[in-house]
Amino acid sequence: MSFFKKMLASVGVGAAKVNTELDTPEVIPGGVISGTVYIQGGDVEQIVDRIYLSIHTHYLRERDDRKFKEKATIAKFLLTDGFTLQPGAKLEKQFSFDLPENLPLTLHSAEVWVETGLDIASAVDPSDRDLLRVVPTQEMRTVLDAIDILGFKLREVTNDYAPKLGGNLPFVQEFEFVPTNKFRGYLDELEVLFYPMDDSLELLLQIDRRARGLSGIFSEAMGTDESFVRLHLYERHLARGAQSVAQGLEEVISKHI
Repeated sequence: MSFFKKMLASVGVGAAKVNTELDTPEVIPGGVISGTVYIQGGDVEQIVDRIYLSIHTHYLRERDDRKFKEKATIAKFLLTDGFTLQPGAKLEKQFSFDLPENLPLTLHSAEVWVETGLDIASAVDPSDRDLLRVVPTQEMRTVLDAIDILGFKLREVTNDYAPKLGGNLPFVQEFEFVPTNKFRGYLDELEVLFYPMDDSLELLLQIDRRARGLSGIFSEAMGTDESFVRLHLYERHLARGAQSVAQGLEEVISKHI
């Protein structure tokens, strides 16, 4: 009987189960994720190599003029080393980890989730998946509010394959805005990338000018109608509030249209 139970457990029948409860489903980049992992032993003794938490998202990658969705691992945390899980045993493991500062936000269709896994040799690894709601930091909110003050509307948020810009990740999160008043007729769109630093927030702005006249049409056709600007906003700048940041952004954008 034990042999058949082991065989069933190896394919997931009567095997161990894992469930994670987060203290809060809402987090910020660079913040803390905490909670409790509950492990329920199965019908037979099983050797668990480790328990881990990993954070994932999807990003878009283009191949042969087609876009594909790929899974990315943003961070991975080890909860325990190996141990033997007895039949029917109930274990709890509390955790608390610092999140990476480049954790993407869950705006529009962007998703971020936590996977909890038990590595069990020669068996189907039990796992659990929990969605995270990643909201902007106060610094990011200040910039987003400033962009709103300038009359830009957020059109799309995407995770795009860009290993040269993503640092330790294969993608960047791109915020695409369209002008609705002041810059309408001058810009097609404004794209923004956020790079949180220890003492500042770096922005990469892609300013896409609207074609005006014959020279503008040629620039657009040749792909020279875009300007890339890196901008460092230090704590003292952000502390002045969204209106002050909006004035600074307006000066920068105006120089490139």
